[in-house]
Amino acid sequence: MSDQKLDLPPGFSQIDLRESRDAFEQACAISHEAGAATLVRVARYDLVEFAVVLEPDEPLVTARRAFFAGMNALADALAVHAPPESNICFGWPGSVLLDGALLGGARLGWPLNCPEDQTPDWLVYGAMLRSADMTHVDPGFVPGATTLTAEGFEMIDPGQIIEGFTRHLMTAFDTWNERGFRPVGEDYLTRLPKKLAAENRLIDRNGDLMISLPAGGPPERFDLKPGLLAPSWYDPAERMPRTS
Repeated sequence: MSDQKLDLPPGFSQIDLRESRDAFEQACAISHEAGAATLVRVARYDLVEFAVVLEPDEPLVTARRAFFAGMNALADALAVHAPPESNICFGWPGSVLLDGALLGGARLGWPLNCPEDQTPDWLVYGAMLRSADMTHVDPGFVPGATTLTAEGFEMIDPGQIIEGFTRHLMTAFDTWNERGFRPVGEDYLTRLPKKLAAENRLIDRNGDLMISLPAGGPPERFDLKPGLLAPSWYDPAERMPRTS
């Protein structure tokens, strides 16, 4: 992939990294100086990898919900290029699944010294998706994992997915500003498969997933923060999405 400038919405700036770098880590490192809407991407053929700096206007405990706006934007950007009948869904909280196989996922970074009740100077949303298998391993030998090319995304340009993400992200934040967070959370939940059809689900004010059943009883809570600090989809040793 070349270092061509992307067609980004007004206000965005672009930083390109070589493939040995990590977009998420770099965005977190420069976020304070770079400012909001700085997009960092890595020029790779086998990954769609990028991160964007956000500047929230509410306390950290609720600002983390920006993660769901990012997840919705990522899925919407993929859906534009997906083959017909493709099923793009999420694994809680940040895994991206394509037809049931792990494609990649997203992370969220914030200043670790920021108290929960104070507004953080920055957030960073970062995504990583496998676009092609550069090792030429038959996908059949890697159960549970997939790539865009293996799922029929022919001649996919990672830059187009990133461009689409930024536009959908702006739309998600516009919705949040005009109608509150609820429709953003509901959009995310439509792509999070249910275990039981009768489940009632919502995203709590702090970003936790709450699941209850019509029969009553206290809802089951799934914490957001631990899933962001240690993403289940990410292999830190390989610095890649897990392959199984």
